[in-house]
Amino acid sequence: MRDEPRRERAHHKKSLRLMEARDLLSTRPYTAQELAKTLGVDKRTALRLLGDLQAIEVAKKGRSPQYQLLQSQELSPVEALVTHSALRMLYHHTPGYEPTYLSALKKLARRLPSPAQELALKSTEDLEHRTLQHQDEGLAMATVAEAWFKRQPIAFDYLKPGGPGRPGQNLLEVYFLEIARTNLGMYVIGYERNRRALRTYKLSRMRRVRLVGEPGAYTIPNDFDPRHYLSNAWGVVGSSGGVPVEVRLRFRPEAAYRILEGGYPNLHIASRLPDGGLEVCITVGTDNHNFPLELLSWVQSWGARVEVLGPEGLRRRWLEEARQVAALGE
Repeated sequence: MRDEPRRERAHHKKSLRLMEARDLLSTRPYTAQELAKTLGVDKRTALRLLGDLQAIEVAKKGRSPQYQLLQSQELSPVEALVTHSALRMLYHHTPGYEPTYLSALKKLARRLPSPAQELALKSTEDLEHRTLQHQDEGLAMATVAEAWFKRQPIAFDYLKPGGPGRPGQNLLEVYFLEIARTNLGMYVIGYERNRRALRTYKLSRMRRVRLVGEPGAYTIPNDFDPRHYLSNAWGVVGSSGGVPVEVRLRFRPEAAYRILEGGYPNLHIASRLPDGGLEVCITVGTDNHNFPLELLSWVQSWGARVEVLGPEGLRRRWLEEARQVAALGE
C-alpha cells in the first residue's frame, strides 16, 4: 500500500510523456534520438514510447529510422489561421512564465503546418524567461479550470477596485471564462452563492483560490447562455451590473473611417454628418451604479476626436476627467 502513491505518480508521468510524444509525432517525423532529446529522456525510453503509441517507421535519416503517427489530420488554411490567431492572443495574455500555460501554447503551436509551426514555437520561447507578475495567478488559473470542468465550487478573496480596501469573501460556481476584448484579461463568470446572483471576477484579482465541497456539486442552468449574458458587454460586465443604457457619440471625420471598419459590439450608425463625421448609438452594460464604466475608457482613448452626447451622467464624467487632464498641462 505504501508504494501505491509512487506507482500512481509514475503512471501519471508516463501518461504526460505519451501525450507530449503523441503531439510531437502528429506534426512531423522524429527519430528516436530526436524524440528523446525533445522530451528530455534517454533513447530507450523514447523507443518504448514509440512502441506504446504504435508509431510507424516512415523514412530513414542516415542510419536512424524516422517515426510518425498514422493519423495526422491537417488543418485547412482558414483553420490554421484561426489557430495561429488564438495562439497569438493567448501569448499576449500570459502574465509571465507558468509551465502549464506554456505547455498548452506549445501544443497549440504544434497543430500548425510548416512554417507557421516553427515560427510559433520560436515566439513562445521567451515566455520561459519571463517572471510571473502575479505569483497566485498561475495556480488560480489551474484551480478555476479544474472547478469548471468538475463543477466544483471555489472560495477566494477578491479586492474590488474602488471598494472598501479589504478583500471580500466569495463562494462561486464557475459557469464560463471570458477573455476581455479591451485588455485581454481573463474573467471568471459564475453564480456567487453568498450574494445569490451572477457575478464576474477578474482572474488576476482573485487570491487564495481553493476548491470546496465535492465535484458535481452544481449544475450550470440550461438557461445560462454566455451570448445573452455578454450581449451588452463592452468588456465583460455584461448583464451582471445594472440596466443596459444607450450611449450616443459624435465622431469627427478623421475617426469616422475606423468606426466604419466595424468590430464594435452593439454599435449602429445613427447618421452620417455633412462634414464626414458620424453620430453613433451603442447599447452597453453598466455597473452596479448603472454607469457604463467599461465604455468610458474606450471613449477617452479617442481624445478630442469624439464627443459624448448622452446619457448626461456619462457626458458629465467625460467632461470632468477631460478638464482634469487639461489642468495638468497648465
